[in-house]
Amino acid sequence: MNNLICIAGPTASGKTALAVALAKELSGEVVSCDSMQVYRRMDIGTAKPTREEMGGIPHHMLDVAEPDEDFSVSRYCAMAAPIVDDILARGKTAIIAGGTGLYMDALIKGNDFAPFPSTGVREELEARADREGMEAMMAFLAQVDPVTAQRLPISDRKRILRALEIYLETGETMTEHDRKTQALPPRYTPIWLGLDFSQRQTLYDRINRRVGVMLEMGLLDEIRALLSSGIPAGCTAMQAIGYKEFTAALAGWESIDSAADRVRQASRRYAKRQLTWFRRNKAIHWLIRGDDDPAEEIIGRARQVLREFDTGNLLA
Repeated sequence: MNNLICIAGPTASGKTALAVALAKELSGEVVSCDSMQVYRRMDIGTAKPTREEMGGIPHHMLDVAEPDEDFSVSRYCAMAAPIVDDILARGKTAIIAGGTGLYMDALIKGNDFAPFPSTGVREELEARADREGMEAMMAFLAQVDPVTAQRLPISDRKRILRALEIYLETGETMTEHDRKTQALPPRYTPIWLGLDFSQRQTLYDRINRRVGVMLEMGLLDEIRALLSSGIPAGCTAMQAIGYKEFTAALAGWESIDSAADRVRQASRRYAKRQLTWFRRNKAIHWLIRGDDDPAEEIIGRARQVLREFDTGNLLA
């Protein structure tokens, strides 16, 4: 029996509330799938669930990295998969909830990521890129893995060097590695639920309100505390929506109001990209919310889907 549910959807769509409600009914635990909520001390700007919002339900994959650490999909899967396996082994329901589609898909598929060996190859590639420029690195990649080189923009330094690292360390191209991975059966077979709204403006209004709430909760103080603790403004975590814009405002580059408008706009665009990603997954059963649909109605629709498609007798 595989008691596993995935709850996907754009930012501000109500994924946490639905996950907690179902976890209470199904003896479940929530595994967060958010690439920014993994960072400690980044709570308000990432909309990390509060203790009250968790409702006494165990939540995993929150606060597992420092903001100045690089975090990746491979690291997420390496940490999250054993947690999911443990939840299932204890006879509980694992509810994976979040909006980072890349992380969620990789976890469910069980992608076998190439290793990150500490042999100095990565450091040599970084130094060579600094010395010769990314045009030379892209030319190198085009020689050994033309398919990957064609799909990566030259601005994507991280993935270009990663593809070269895989080739130099394993003798196998990223293209071949991805082909083998895609041919494998998925690690998990969850029931997929998706949250969206019948009117896109409803979602956008929720996003706009959330930015104001974050400011009221003390987002600026959170950012000040991170910067004063030595977290670099240019690190990956601080490039997240809501942190990058307000960091610039705190540095005097623009007003707080102007930064807030940019956060709202960036968040709306991000939500659109999230929906585009998740819409490709034909296994998702979409729960479409109206303007005034109460949370209990959405939970009821989720129960109905689970009863219809549940092969693990979750609601027996």
